[in-house]
Amino acid sequence: MIASIIKLTRPSHWIKNLFILLPLFFGHQLANTALLYNAILAFFAFCFTASSIYCLNDIIDVEDDRRHPIKCARPIASGKISIMTGYVIMFFMLALGIGAAMMIPQETFRYNTVAAIIGYWLMEIAYCMRLKRYAIIDVCILSIGFIFRILVGGVATGIILSHWLVMMTFLLTLFLGFAKRRDDVLRYERTGIAPRKNTSRYNITFINEAITITGGVMLVCYIMYTVSPEVTSNFNTQYLYLTSGYVIVGLLRYIQLAVVDEKSGDPTKVMLHDRMIQCIVAAWFITFFLIIYCN
Repeated sequence: MIASIIKLTRPSHWIKNLFILLPLFFGHQLANTALLYNAILAFFAFCFTASSIYCLNDIIDVEDDRRHPIKCARPIASGKISIMTGYVIMFFMLALGIGAAMMIPQETFRYNTVAAIIGYWLMEIAYCMRLKRYAIIDVCILSIGFIFRILVGGVATGIILSHWLVMMTFLLTLFLGFAKRRDDVLRYERTGIAPRKNTSRYNITFINEAITITGGVMLVCYIMYTVSPEVTSNFNTQYLYLTSGYVIVGLLRYIQLAVVDEKSGDPTKVMLHDRMIQCIVAAWFITFFLIIYCN
């Protein structure tokens, strides 16, 4: 039972919530222990809340999951956890999330974080209940979910979000979202069974174009960010553009995984298992850290 609950709440997907730490990192406040404490609390608050949504998603999609070759093994779809128990776990995880957010010491930061988390939760409820049925909108909602992540990181620490950070987060996650939908389209073409209700509104040509557009615009946005006067002045360095190479190679590697290897169905698994992606992200982080924190 415990193993099924863990599988239902998907702690492996919590890695996505590291976006919450980005405002602290780009805000040059990573060494501020008080704000780091707030960010860590916000991270766990968001993780628990996201797990609540995973429970609802599996409850709503139970019939579709039972027809899916992989998702049929999910706890609710396989019958290891009942729908009623799924609802209990869902609200328990939400309570844990709000409880963790309420532990943030500063009152303003605390209630702003709770408000942002509840806003995310309500948006995801709408996504699970209805919005996921509409092509393009579904991917946009997923990307907005990551905007909520950096928003939570911002309000929990009092750091104002840069428009660059918002745009790059949206474009990157839009790119990953379309790459994920590519895997659904391939499965639909091979089996004739649509993994999602809106899969028929996508095809390989459209997905490839969408991946190219979002990846290209994201890359241009990142390069503009690294050379913009406000950023170079803020970090007091002219060398941020050197990190663009990692972004280029990272995007190319992910496109290779999506188009050549056809393994883009789960970005979290890609991040956890692909050594090249891990090395690129680690190298980018170390280089960026050294440039802005050690100059």
